[in-house]
Amino acid sequence: MTGANGQHSMPAALAVVHLTTVHDRDDVRIFHKECRSLVAAGYQVTLIVADGLGANERDGVHIVDMGARPRHRLRRIALQPWRAWLAVRRVGPAVVHFHDPELLPIGLVMALGGLAVVYDAHEDVPQQILSKYWLPAKLRPLVAWLFARLEAFVVRRLAGVVVATPPMLPRFAALGCDAVSVRNFPLLEEFAEPADAPRQSRTIVYVGGLTRVRGVLRLVEALALMPGVQLLLCGRFADDGAEAACRASPGWKQVHYLGHLDRAGIQAVLARAEAGLVTLLPEPNHLVALPVKMFEYMAAALPVVSSNFPLWMEILLAHRCGVGIDPADPAAIARGVLDLLADPARAEMGRRGRAAVLEQYHWQREADVLLALYERIGERFAGAR
Repeated sequence: MTGANGQHSMPAALAVVHLTTVHDRDDVRIFHKECRSLVAAGYQVTLIVADGLGANERDGVHIVDMGARPRHRLRRIALQPWRAWLAVRRVGPAVVHFHDPELLPIGLVMALGGLAVVYDAHEDVPQQILSKYWLPAKLRPLVAWLFARLEAFVVRRLAGVVVATPPMLPRFAALGCDAVSVRNFPLLEEFAEPADAPRQSRTIVYVGGLTRVRGVLRLVEALALMPGVQLLLCGRFADDGAEAACRASPGWKQVHYLGHLDRAGIQAVLARAEAGLVTLLPEPNHLVALPVKMFEYMAAALPVVSSNFPLWMEILLAHRCGVGIDPADPAAIARGVLDLLADPARAEMGRRGRAAVLEQYHWQREADVLLALYERIGERFAGAR
């Protein structure tokens, strides 16, 4: 229901669990955006995680810890869903909102048990499976097909589906789901007006997961073709050999590797750079993704050097706030960065990007979509009681 003042409301004391066996308790989408937005709207919110850091309460969110997740991927997939189911039963919510595809079978069990269950599809998983390096290449199409069939069977029986990008929406809508797109746009309160202090000359930044398919190796290789350019590299390396390959590359001597940073640390790094890079390789899932880093660069008034995917270029060209390059070609990356750093209009590009975020690419607009979904679920839940 929506009150006369336009604020979203829900039946009193409706308890909600957000559930993840993979993501950190500090995950930006799950905790900082979705859970905190639900608390602000009056929900009782519990976040169930598996990180071994213990129970806590933060910003009105009750955090329940199932214990550290198993290190082995198959063991995690086999055991964690059942531990998650037991943890949800102990909380006893009305709504369960889960964030990991491995929880689909347990999501079905909970839905059949009378709970209102929401699936949050952060990625287009069938497409993502086609790029899984740990799966034999010949098996990937079959595994993707099987997962798509499982996903379709389960989501038809759930209360709602949340997708992270609009291109994913038609697939779920065609299944008859109450599906909405809630894009992972920046929180405006994290991006105050940039200071007038000068940025570090010939300094660029990359923030996010560091893997081969996300283009980190090609980016480091490109640095060797950009004398005097320094890269502020922020994030965690995955276990695909990317870190060793990057450190062996001649461009590594131009990298300042800062590791994983908290939210304040990321804002401080963005304030130092002259351009932000998002150079994911053209894997099927990436082509329909909207990486939050691109919009955070824009919010920080940084011009963007981006993979030349049509979805991304539509945004950058519409607001004239960045340039596109072939992310698989280090020479193309180098040309794009050097041309941008030599462009006297790059500061104006950054200002246009920030203005676009302030006007339309920010979290509050997406939170309204999420809250409207919860209203519909709450009304159906109340009507069924």
